Amino acid sequence: MNRKYRWIGKKNRTNADSVMMIAAVFAALILAGCDSAAYRGQIEQPTQPQEVNIITEESGPQEEVLEGLGRITPGGPEYDILKDLPVPETEPAPEYYRIGVAHESVVKLQERLMELGFMDNDEPTEYYGTVTQAAVKSFQRQNHLAQDGIVGPSTWEAIMDPSAKYYATQNGDQGEDIQRIQVRLYELGYLATEDLVTGNFGDKTEEAVKKLQQLNDLDQDGKVGQRTLNLLYSDEIKPNLLAYGDQSEVVLAAQERLKTLGYLTTAPDGAYGLDTSVALKQFQSRNDLVVDGYLGPSTRAVLNSSQAVPNGLSLGDQGDSVERVQQLLSKYGYLSSAHVTGYYGEVTENAVKSFQKNNSLSNDGSVGMQTMAKLTGDNVRRSTGGPATGGSGSSGGKTSGGSSSGVSGGAGTLISIASSKLGCPYVYGAKGPNSFDCSGFVYWCLNQAGVRQSYITSSGWRSVGKYTKITSFNNLQAGDIIVVSGHVGIVAGGGTVIDASSSNGKVVHRSLSSWWRNNFICGWRIFG
Repeated sequence: MNRKYRWIGKKNRTNADSVMMIAAVFAALILAGCDSAAYRGQIEQPTQPQEVNIITEESGPQEEVLEGLGRITPGGPEYDILKDLPVPETEPAPEYYRIGVAHESVVKLQERLMELGFMDNDEPTEYYGTVTQAAVKSFQRQNHLAQDGIVGPSTWEAIMDPSAKYYATQNGDQGEDIQRIQVRLYELGYLATEDLVTGNFGDKTEEAVKKLQQLNDLDQDGKVGQRTLNLLYSDEIKPNLLAYGDQSEVVLAAQERLKTLGYLTTAPDGAYGLDTSVALKQFQSRNDLVVDGYLGPSTRAVLNSSQAVPNGLSLGDQGDSVERVQQLLSKYGYLSSAHVTGYYGEVTENAVKSFQKNNSLSNDGSVGMQTMAKLTGDNVRRSTGGPATGGSGSSGGKTSGGSSSGVSGGAGTLISIASSKLGCPYVYGAKGPNSFDCSGFVYWCLNQAGVRQSYITSSGWRSVGKYTKITSFNNLQAGDIIVVSGHVGIVAGGGTVIDASSSNGKVVHRSLSSWWRNNFICGWRIFG
């Protein structure tokens, strides 16, 4: 029930007198720290105790004396009830925010920086670390403030201003964020050479941004604002390089190299078709590249290097490359068409072993360079014993953690690996082993746990598709990947998560708080 209270004294006392006296009492209590002796030392005692009654007032004129609080006098027993009331104590907000500051108001600062696009989305914290400092510097640069990374009154006011502008960068700017943008422009073919990745936004970078905006139907202002920045890492980006449908000698050379490394399952012909796209994505996945299917400068450099990792498919893998192999095994009688599922289970493994044995290869059940070369060659020995059979592990929808220890074992292994990296620094774009961003951390941990997962950004995790999708926050369990707006982490059980946190500046183990629930998009069950 909602009640209002007023204070009255004896009949000859006015309401105004009563209110003023009670206000004085409470002011004295606060100043004296609720200590009655201190109170009596600061307030002159009246010769006659003034009686004050507490009366409730509801919708009508009826008055009722509250039980147990009939009178309050400075020295009376009723005063003891008030003197023990707790007085809230809060640490005053600092005048300047810099590296190492910890205060509850930092949460508000980080929330605003994330909202404006200067900081990656994450659960805000009370700690002002290096990532927060970098975001502040970018804001200061954009708003023509001293770029010291320190939030004083003027910077705080500018950040909190309702009309503050969202993140944008342009010709003349410099910083770590510029370098990240340039790296992506280079990978997509908009910056011609790697030496243009300098961290300085010059004329060449502006030209590259305008070209990207032109090919992707954006306003050609040469600035990297929210729309351009989001497009850079989206699946819808149109590159300025060789892609699906192109035909050239460069494509032919790439196909020949992909076939040598065991990725391409068809004969090289110089035409960039579906098989080339599948092979290239598989190559990018196994060589720690952004999996976009584009034959960009970074991909070509790794493809033609001696460090290029050859293809290798084995139990637990899944995807288009597995399906291509299964189709070939079916073609030569080693696998029934019903088992062409895109999942490398026991049936596929048995079929590969049979193929390897019949074709004088080491029958380890994995598809490496030699097996792939033989499988895609002209002189293949067909099966004489019929399609292979095996357990239910061949079903298309099943996923594997890369070990035979079972669901709980796989999830436990993943969590153990994730826990071993607690405290490692958060670095944008880092994929391990000693520094990570949020998606790089999930990528590294999964692969260390035996799960063949390519590197994808946090937005890519919204539709990764090959695992069991969890649509309810309450159904998450240990070992699941949790996807929230702009961020990913590994559910650790007991209502906790392990993630590479930009707001903390490191890998942390923390509670799945209401922030995670409010920003929840989906989860992915890797094990079970």
